[in-house]
Amino acid sequence: MKFGVFKLSSGKVSPYYIDLRVVPSFPDAFREICAFYGEYITSQVGLENFDRIAGVPLAGIPFASQVAYNLRKPFLYVRKAVRHHGRQRRVEGILVSGDRVLLVDDLITTGLNLKKAAESIRAEGGVVTDVVALLDREEGGKGKIEKRGVKIHALLQMSEVANTLYEIGAIDEESLKTIMKQIKNNRI
Repeated sequence: MKFGVFKLSSGKVSPYYIDLRVVPSFPDAFREICAFYGEYITSQVGLENFDRIAGVPLAGIPFASQVAYNLRKPFLYVRKAVRHHGRQRRVEGILVSGDRVLLVDDLITTGLNLKKAAESIRAEGGVVTDVVALLDREEGGKGKIEKRGVKIHALLQMSEVANTLYEIGAIDEESLKTIMKQIKNNRI
């Protein structure tokens, strides 16, 4: 986590940034986080409730790949844009019309990337009813996605993470207030 002024992929400006793209560079932490995803998915979503796991571009793909492998579910990934060569698909992997697809992402802010990914899978015949993300920044994305008939499962809430980081001395009181203000000002 870094503090400053950051433009997020959604175009929003945030006083803090969480870069989960670095997690796969730490194999022990990556393994633990993917195991956490797997346990959560098994207990809260149910393995019988989806056929495939799809990674949301770009940071969700490594997590989704490992989680799919661990849970022995077929893996797909969604491209940011349609390829203009080959099969010209936005969803890569085997997707049969009617397949129930669990989307996996790293974090949720506005929900825009999740919305686009769900639309891409639906356009190719897949059924999307659930998303699992490691972290919900609590900035309105969950509500926006759930209005589209997709249930959001977040393993962690940013407010909980911020409070824990403060309690263990990893961030100071000013940083905690900065995070909580961002959540309050952007919650929908």
